[in-house]
Amino acid sequence: MYIIVGLGNPGSKYDKTRHNMGFDVIDALVTEYRIPQSGVKFHSMVGSGIIGGEKVLLMKPLTYMNLSGNAVREAVDFYKIDPETELLVISDDIDLEPGRIRIRKQGSAGGQNGMKHIIEKLGTDKFTRIRVGTGAKPAGWDLADWVLSRFGKDERILVDAAIEKAAKAAAAVVMDGADKAMNLYNESKPKKKKQQPAPRAEDAAAENPTAPAAVKNREGAPAENPASSAVAKNRESASAENPTSSEPAENTEEINA
Repeated sequence: MYIIVGLGNPGSKYDKTRHNMGFDVIDALVTEYRIPQSGVKFHSMVGSGIIGGEKVLLMKPLTYMNLSGNAVREAVDFYKIDPETELLVISDDIDLEPGRIRIRKQGSAGGQNGMKHIIEKLGTDKFTRIRVGTGAKPAGWDLADWVLSRFGKDERILVDAAIEKAAKAAAAVVMDGADKAMNLYNESKPKKKKQQPAPRAEDAAAENPTAPAAVKNREGAPAENPASSAVAKNRESASAENPTSSEPAENTEEINA
């Protein structure tokens, strides 16, 4: 048997808010698997049914978010299940962008108060959870106001898709186990491209064969300019006549990369 708990706050005041992602995923599971509601039990709205041949109990705690652990502990004790293998908790997560979900088999509450209370009441953080992204709090917002706010039109499209995805992920956890569900539904975070270093001057010269021949390479001498051959001969003659005179300075101009 699996207990699937969706976290949120009861009442129309909180419908479709960022903090009620867990409730929304439970509603999607009820619809998809035609699970009848069984009224109130364990301080929660509950429904019992079958997902993929497995018996499940769906729960939406009515304790309000910060006391969700009371409802979960009561149900776990009643059915004598092992939280590590038979409990799934679904919640919102401000650290994930809207539209993304993440499955984990254990871990801290990550600042989510409902999850924190469940860990406290169970005495363990070893239970599977699905986090549904709601987006980070903008600067200047109070956190409580942010999580109790509703999504904009563009965000709502992404979040509705994520709710459906989270419901499928929950069913995968029940039918195939958390590891397989993680492989199927956890997305890798896009990697940032490394900034390429600017090309060196000599590389630029090699890539630009039309550059003036008289421009000196860092490691080579300037190419001879045919137009100045007469001048060069005169200089050679002058040098022969006056061996103490110095050679003309080389052109040290470089290509600007």
